[in-house]
Amino acid sequence: MTYLLATLALSLAIQAFFFAFAAGFRSDKVTDLSYSLSFIALAAFLLLQTGADGWAQIVLTAMVVAWAVRLAAYLVRRILLMGHDPRFDRMRGDLRKFLAFWALQGLFVWVLMLPVTVWFAWHVPERLGPVHWLGLAIWVVGLALESIADAQKFAHKRNPDRAQGWVAHGLWRWSRHPNYFGELVLWWGVFIFVAADLSGWSWLGAIGPITLVLLLRFGTGIPQLEKSAERKWGQDPAYRQYVAATNLLIPGPPGPPSPR
Repeated sequence: MTYLLATLALSLAIQAFFFAFAAGFRSDKVTDLSYSLSFIALAAFLLLQTGADGWAQIVLTAMVVAWAVRLAAYLVRRILLMGHDPRFDRMRGDLRKFLAFWALQGLFVWVLMLPVTVWFAWHVPERLGPVHWLGLAIWVVGLALESIADAQKFAHKRNPDRAQGWVAHGLWRWSRHPNYFGELVLWWGVFIFVAADLSGWSWLGAIGPITLVLLLRFGTGIPQLEKSAERKWGQDPAYRQYVAATNLLIPGPPGPPSPR
């Protein structure tokens, strides 16, 4: 319970610090940075609490930190090129809505980190076992998928000669949201890494990846992006054909072109 309260307080404190900066300067440029740094700070805090006396602790911490550093580099570069984040267009001038976003972000970081937190709080093995290696392998696959998908989308958006607004090549030919699929895979890899050592109330750590699934698939992730894409390209026959032939989330071979 001490670890749960401490990590929640730390996550919210980080958001409060960056919120003060963002609100004071009316800036969107630190939002994604604070998100990624929160995971790094929580992982480092948990590792230091256990004394880092085993390879299992070090590997799990490295998994979280490596993902967060990669994500931070991508998102910060993206926001610097975009100049502003359209997600905040409706709340930038409303301090209460802006504060609510930061508070929810801090809460989400804490929830997603629950498997890691309860693992460190419950029972930390010194050596890596078969289940740890399986979780690590799944995490590697997920990180690779997310990284490649983000790189392909970023390159597409920066190409002035692109024929269409949406991405329909590479991993995006197999899934309309391969980056989200990669994120889900890697966080389930994290959960599998810790699962063999969980028992009793510590199984509540499953709330983390389950919440991510619900948020991306039914909350502020895929539904919002699909609605936005429909507004932009819904009348374009080529986009309708892409939607009809491409899986929503789980990658799979593209289907046959839809009949005209």
